[in-house]
Amino acid sequence: MSEPQGVDYGVDAPGVIRNLVLIGVTGLAVWASVWLHLWSGKIILGEIILNVAGSGFGAGSACLAMALWMLWGSKIGKVRSRERLLDRITWTGAEQVLDVGCGRGLMLIGAARRLSSGAATGIDVWQSEDLSGNHADAVLENVRRSGVTQQVRVETADMRRMPFAAESFDVIVSRAAIHNLYQPGERAQALSEIVRVLKPGGHMLIDDIRHIGEYAALFSRAGCRDVRGYGSPVAAALLAVLTFGSLCPGTLVVRKNS
Repeated sequence: MSEPQGVDYGVDAPGVIRNLVLIGVTGLAVWASVWLHLWSGKIILGEIILNVAGSGFGAGSACLAMALWMLWGSKIGKVRSRERLLDRITWTGAEQVLDVGCGRGLMLIGAARRLSSGAATGIDVWQSEDLSGNHADAVLENVRRSGVTQQVRVETADMRRMPFAAESFDVIVSRAAIHNLYQPGERAQALSEIVRVLKPGGHMLIDDIRHIGEYAALFSRAGCRDVRGYGSPVAAALLAVLTFGSLCPGTLVVRKNS
């Protein structure tokens, strides 16, 4: 589904991308400087320096490639994957939906477009280090441009302490948000809140860049017997190796017991 003109879902982890670019440029600059000296024929460099230059080329190229991949994912990839994610839920159009950590509205707006008589609520605490331009005004502008103002409500709220009554929502979605709680106890608290505010028989769609196995175990311990994982284990393992464990993505679709 194409996006209306002017809708901008921001850049994920802008600080990480900036650091990758800086490291990449520095590594390639070191490599270029060494080889320019070699080609000049005026200076003979030792093996250690040559090895450092080679490492700089490898690390610099890898960091720049990762930065470009993350930027592509932020501007193009995540919009394409959103519809595939939401297709894992069977929609009637009457659902009450909650987007936990809605950011600038990617999943929130995608869910709202699938509703007729239902409504979608997004919550966030708007941390700019997690997403560029992350602010309630940004998601509201995207909602307006997408033409789903009547279906959407946005609140500033902490996922660990949600201001909703128990069993308020039919569907809960969350993309690349829960991992920003760095302590396992805090993530467990957020997942417990998600289970609390979901109606019996309702569905949770959790897509994140790491901790998916942890989430699945927590949902199972909470009594959710229908926990389904999606995504390629091979691709997740490869990304984990390439990023030294920083990225190990996966998706869960969980049904709360009736």
